[in-house]
Amino acid sequence: MKPTYVISENIVSSLGFTAAENTDGLIKGATGIRIHHETTLYPNPVALSLIDTHHLDQRFEVILNKFKKEHRAGSYTRLEKMLILSISDALQGIPVRVDDSKLILMLSTTKGNIDLLEDRYTAKFDHKRVYLWALAAVIREFFGLANTPYIISNACISGVMALIKASRLLRSAKYDYAIIAGGDIASEFVISGFQSFQALSSEPCKPFDLNRKGLSLGEGCGTIVLSVNPPDVSSCSILVAGGSVSNDANHISGPSRTGEELSMAIDTAIRESGIVNNDIDYISAHGTATPFNDEMEAKAISLSGMNEVPVNSFKGYWGHTLGASGIMESAALIGSMKMNCLFRSAGFETPGVIEPINVIKETIYKPVSTCLKTASGFGGCNAALVFQKI
Repeated sequence: MKPTYVISENIVSSLGFTAAENTDGLIKGATGIRIHHETTLYPNPVALSLIDTHHLDQRFEVILNKFKKEHRAGSYTRLEKMLILSISDALQGIPVRVDDSKLILMLSTTKGNIDLLEDRYTAKFDHKRVYLWALAAVIREFFGLANTPYIISNACISGVMALIKASRLLRSAKYDYAIIAGGDIASEFVISGFQSFQALSSEPCKPFDLNRKGLSLGEGCGTIVLSVNPPDVSSCSILVAGGSVSNDANHISGPSRTGEELSMAIDTAIRESGIVNNDIDYISAHGTATPFNDEMEAKAISLSGMNEVPVNSFKGYWGHTLGASGIMESAALIGSMKMNCLFRSAGFETPGVIEPINVIKETIYKPVSTCLKTASGFGGCNAALVFQKI
């Protein structure tokens, strides 16, 4: 099978609208999580990572002009703007024709245009825009894509699962290029749902920390472009080396208590990559800062014999972005590999999980060649993905 190369990436978050802007924020240790009192989202103050609306609209107007679109910015939803902005940035400077029949778009999201269910939007947008296929159709039409996009919506592993699916399609020679884009927004529906679980923290989240109080929600988008053709760079190339998905079959909202199933996905992804567990230099964990998730991940890492491998969670920087998280965090992981830098796990001070794992307390620079991305979600789903630098 052909190897699949990373040729471009983007992150749109509260820290910035490009991968470089976000990396700069990560280096500075910035967090985009703030206490917000947005009554259209939730009646009480809540810790969220939100994208600045004015800045988003400014950037989107530039994109409209670039693509010579006659539509007004107001004819696109918030999420559509974020996705279009993310994809267009990732496509800059790379040899990809968007109308190429050998290119496929993989769209990862959990709730899509869920805000269109709210009364304030019902008169403004066609009610069908709330469907995921309609969201994908808007993105396809904007860029003039030749093929109908794939939609991956499997709780919070959606982004990692989309990367795995895209890599397999490329390896099978069905396509030469894949745009993997993921996005989700903060909405009344999502915030109320997590509050009903009493899962939200009253302050910026602290993954794996003894004093964690729950997760912080965020909104954002990420895009990674993969190809069977190596990138035209003089420094290094990064491969998607292997990936795997598993399921706990445990509970609709609670993860496995043993971590065995995530460990199974990790071990399978590593075997598919043709390496051994000791080759992993760094793990970008799901790390939601909820008690059950953090404990389960720590157990899985331990079962896979990687207690000493440096681990972080990016959710202390821009919150849990649901279907976007796996792609945004993979893009940040790719940045780590390019810079030979391990970013600290924001919010972590005191170990707070039973199994001893090596959570990164301070950003350090060291050689990084092979990395693991993990994700878990409602319904007991798990995913693991290996990136390798050559």
